[in-house]
Amino acid sequence: MTFTDRTDAGTQLARALKAQSIDGDVVCAIPRGGLPLGRQVADSLERPLDVVVATKIGAPHNPEYAIGAVASDGSLWLNDEAIESLGVDDAYIDSKTEELAGAAREKARRYRGTEVPRSFTGKSVVLVDDGIATGATVRACLKRLVNDDVSRVTLAVPVGSPRSIAAIEADFEAVVCLETPDSFRAVGQFYDQFEQVSDERAMSYLD
Repeated sequence: MTFTDRTDAGTQLARALKAQSIDGDVVCAIPRGGLPLGRQVADSLERPLDVVVATKIGAPHNPEYAIGAVASDGSLWLNDEAIESLGVDDAYIDSKTEELAGAAREKARRYRGTEVPRSFTGKSVVLVDDGIATGATVRACLKRLVNDDVSRVTLAVPVGSPRSIAAIEADFEAVVCLETPDSFRAVGQFYDQFEQVSDERAMSYLD
């Protein structure tokens, strides 16, 4: 399956959630690419749309390779296997965690227009992104929600790496992933249009 763009993927994702009778109190999208999908899902489920922000921690000398991710509240997920194989030291991780947690907090503040973090305590959350490659960002976002004592988190994505989806399924109450192709190399491979989403455009999808 190839999706026309993120809006098309969000429409199909919303249809799948409704077909499986999956609902929530709030839909949370991961900026920036998750917001066009989150808007479609939130409108279909008639629920408010919000954001959960996390930033990938790139490997030394290879920032595109995620060795972990940190959320806006400092929630940290680390890929211990990758860190060990690359010999990444604690000082690098500590430095990057502090730097990127600050960046995630600033992004959350800018998107939400307030310094006060959103509380999801007791809420059932549908977490939406445009796809899963390593799963690092999603894992950090999940930790942020769990730390807020949510009642339930459902992950909803249109496409994902079979290995990554299998690795994270047990962490969520439910995972809705439309496609887990063996040919997976990158999320953008399954979209006809997969341009970068600007902050301005991403924020326009929020309530």
